[in-house]
Amino acid sequence: MGEEVAQVTRAIVVDGPGEHRLVRRATEAPGRDEVRVRVAAAGICMSDREVYDGHRDADYVRYPVVPGHEWSGTVEAVGKGVDPALVGRKTVAEGFRACGVCERCREGDTNLCTGGYDETGFTRPGAFADHVTVPARLLHLLPDDADLRAAALLEPAAVVAAAVRAGEPRPGERIAVVGAGTLGLLAVQLLASHSPALLTAIDPRETRGRQALRFGAGEALPPDEAAERAGHYDLVVETAGAPSTAQDACALARRGGRVVLTGMFAPGATGIDPVRLSLAQLTVRSVFGASSSAWAAAVRAFGLGLLDPAPLITHEYPLERFGDAIALVGSGDPKAGKVLLRP
Repeated sequence: MGEEVAQVTRAIVVDGPGEHRLVRRATEAPGRDEVRVRVAAAGICMSDREVYDGHRDADYVRYPVVPGHEWSGTVEAVGKGVDPALVGRKTVAEGFRACGVCERCREGDTNLCTGGYDETGFTRPGAFADHVTVPARLLHLLPDDADLRAAALLEPAAVVAAAVRAGEPRPGERIAVVGAGTLGLLAVQLLASHSPALLTAIDPRETRGRQALRFGAGEALPPDEAAERAGHYDLVVETAGAPSTAQDACALARRGGRVVLTGMFAPGATGIDPVRLSLAQLTVRSVFGASSSAWAAAVRAFGLGLLDPAPLITHEYPLERFGDAIALVGSGDPKAGKVLLRP
């Protein structure tokens, strides 16, 4: 069941808003049905910045906490009840600790579990550390030759996979992606594999537009030019979560079109016009996190080369420089893409 030689592990602990420390302690043996993973890389996203700044809803964080919900690594030890053959395998893992027995879980919507919110990196110790311990049932194993640096972004890729599945893209359709951040660029990659007639990336940042073209978009437009395409697209995938982008996405969809909202909107965001919804007969879906099946789809797409998150990574820091890394995320620096911690 895996060796348990005493060793020291390090972790970033956020005690409260704006307060963090690097701790060192002995590694713990994984419990029954758990695995301990040596972290290879962990991505920092705006949710982590919200935790650090104290802006995350109190129901969705538990201080003190070791953040880190986007990560990859290698199984180092297993607990009782877990196949020892997992040791040495490259892996990622779902973040939501779904109960598995509520109605939502039984129907496959593990991301909508009604058993109470519980997620690695927010209510449970996460991967801004040398090691992370998770239930073995949450693992998604990777090929032996997988790039663990890129695989750290499979959590946002799973969200994108959920959005694309909800949008049901069909070959030959006109598709727009609103926002060219991490989610938007991954969405462009995955949607490009569905052979659209037109794939438009919409973002005010010219550098992000150019990157979207490299990721498979047929064109990149700023929002003001895209607004002239109102009613043009069969499918619109919104990824920005900006105050007006939900309304903008609905305006871009044709009559009878489909809209998928993946951005995390703050209170006060512009509402969707109900007159537009009813007269245009739009289908609007939203995505919160990713279900187990969406994770599986993202891992498959990664293994097939349909998703390659590596070009999104611009900065890598050791744990000791967590303060610099978290400051860069959300700083507005145009050169900052995905920021990784590398234990």
